[in-house]
Amino acid sequence: MRYSALSLVRQGLAGQTGWPQAWRSPSPRSVYDAVIVGGGGHGLATAYYLAKNHPRRRIAVLEKGWLGGGNTGRNTTIVRSNYFFPESAAIYDFALRLYEGLSQDLDYNIMLSQRGILMMGHSEHDMELMTRSVNAMLLNGIDVELLDAAQVRAEVPLLNFEPGARYEIHGGFTQRRGGIARHDAVAWGYARAASALGVDIIQGCEVTGFDIVDGRVAGVRTGLGRIAAGSVGLCAAGHSGVLAGMAGFTLPIQSYALQAMVSEPVKPVLDTVVMSAATGMYVSQSDKGELVFGAGLDLYPSYAQRGNLPVERDVIAGMLEMFPAFRRLKLLRAWAGLVDVCWDYSPIIGPAPVGGMYLNCGWGTGGFKAIPAGGWMLAHLLATGRHHPISAPFDLGRFTSGRLIDEAAGAGIAH
Repeated sequence: MRYSALSLVRQGLAGQTGWPQAWRSPSPRSVYDAVIVGGGGHGLATAYYLAKNHPRRRIAVLEKGWLGGGNTGRNTTIVRSNYFFPESAAIYDFALRLYEGLSQDLDYNIMLSQRGILMMGHSEHDMELMTRSVNAMLLNGIDVELLDAAQVRAEVPLLNFEPGARYEIHGGFTQRRGGIARHDAVAWGYARAASALGVDIIQGCEVTGFDIVDGRVAGVRTGLGRIAAGSVGLCAAGHSGVLAGMAGFTLPIQSYALQAMVSEPVKPVLDTVVMSAATGMYVSQSDKGELVFGAGLDLYPSYAQRGNLPVERDVIAGMLEMFPAFRRLKLLRAWAGLVDVCWDYSPIIGPAPVGGMYLNCGWGTGGFKAIPAGGWMLAHLLATGRHHPISAPFDLGRFTSGRLIDEAAGAGIAH
């Protein structure tokens, strides 16, 4: 629905009480062809692509809280595909290509800003590894450019190039198609489009268990009652291990908090996303002018959506070493998302040990950038029972075969 400028003003003056619902909020039916557990980006994208690409009449998304209230609303909105291994490059670049057309596909502005991603090198050793990584990414078909120190300075003159800087800048590489998107707009856009295709989106519906008959899932037990299901997709990010336990199996993942922060808003000073391999720090500037930044995981198991002061101190210190001009800015707020990390820092997509149940989990710190691809792949699995060629390498079976995809070592940074 389109609104004129005058109608928008009227809505604002009237307390915004006249907006129509963007998606339906029905009561759950007793049976569905497919039930998707998790109402974040991956779950909503799965529902949308399942309804669009593999038309089915009865699809439900179950969310224990509100849509996008988990990691989708708690991340730092970065999208990119500059990964080392061909398998990773394929799935993340598929996601980025879907992101590039997503506003048009959903008829909803996700505010994609392809301002580029700049990864910095702080030593000759860093640059040697970056050269190797860039060559691998180019072989994978990813658009990256190796930069020397002068080129990095031309890209981001605010960086600390002073003699004796703690993190001396030797160069870096950039992916110009990378950037940021609006996280809640991605969730709302998928929810609106999925609902229009007949998907039931049920909030406040916590999953408490599964009905498994002869090794196959037959239904989902929830706080709103039992729901029979032909197949079930799990898209619950940091709580994937909890759901797996309810179904009687374990996953090779661990849940951690990943925290981020924003500063007070300032005029535009940073027109790309900057990442530092030495500190793990990354920073971008939002459309409102806030600096959005974070770093690595809080490396202790946790289900809490909050970080801790020692990690916060290290993140801030790393950013201020890189950008001395930001030292006088005030910190507005800090938060954490709950991420599930696999042993090889790559996701799990594929059948679960329980028949009729399929997994989309273990994205660690890369979940937001992968939302369209993760949804597309899980929808394909739910509809056909078979892998898409892009998702096949990420099957759970790789932990038995030993064909791991170690992106923590390959990429040199987790985000």
